[in-house]
Amino acid sequence: MKQSFNPKNKDLLININGELYHRDVAGISPFDSAVQGGDAVWEGLRLYEGRIFKLIPHLNRLRDSAKAMAFAEIPAHDEIIAEISKTLVANQMTDGVHIRLTLSRGVKYTSGMDTRLNTQGPTLIVLAEHKPPVYDKSGVRLITSSVRRIPPDCVDQNIHSCNLINSILAKIQANAAGADDALMLDYQGYLAETNATHVFIVKDGVVLTSDTGSCPEGITRATVLEICQREDIPHQVKDISLTEIYRADEMFCTGTMGELAPVIELDGRSIGDGAAGLMTRRLSDLFRRRTRREGYQVVDFASIG
Repeated sequence: MKQSFNPKNKDLLININGELYHRDVAGISPFDSAVQGGDAVWEGLRLYEGRIFKLIPHLNRLRDSAKAMAFAEIPAHDEIIAEISKTLVANQMTDGVHIRLTLSRGVKYTSGMDTRLNTQGPTLIVLAEHKPPVYDKSGVRLITSSVRRIPPDCVDQNIHSCNLINSILAKIQANAAGADDALMLDYQGYLAETNATHVFIVKDGVVLTSDTGSCPEGITRATVLEICQREDIPHQVKDISLTEIYRADEMFCTGTMGELAPVIELDGRSIGDGAAGLMTRRLSDLFRRRTRREGYQVVDFASIG
């Protein structure tokens, strides 16, 4: 799976600290903490008909991550929402849009890891692109990466930081193997997530997923669990071994970038019937219904010419 360039994004305007720049000239200082050491946090949002699904939970996670990293300044939700709206209106965007929020600690007066060198900050970047869900709804193929997910006693993965080398190394392995993405295990050999998404399996009618000890607290993951609870669908959060995954009846991955997508193959083994299963299709439909009716209005259609 490789994303292709969307010509609709040719003249994007990118918001950096409230100022709008054409994508070809947008940039941040080489002294910015995001450049110096990946000292930044991020969120991915999706726009549906002028509404961002689960916006406040996303902004709460952004704030929680910044607090855990001891950022001296964190913009208020209202301030961030205003910049998101400004960016969407400037780009004439109302639907089928993915938004990448990045919040760095800010600019240092000289290079170095010491956070006391930061005297200007934070830096807020709003990057909105025309981008429908990126995963093939007919099914994706995974390999298991040899790169393990970092345990919380090293770097807590519930800090949603821009340090993504762990995931990038796993993705490189998937690319080399001709797979769409890579499944990642924790240090005990249990399921964590893929390099980019959370993972669910279905066995004997029960929806199963891993805990978040070695992966971020996913917003889409939480929504699927909410749906299961509301619809009386049996579900469980537990340690899941690789063998259990191989024997699963169904498997799917979740994330803001790709919503829900069936996984039909892992390490050359077909999962279930090698196609999207009944439970995967049911949950995908229930998720789609929620995104059509729920969300935080960020675009006034009257402002789009």
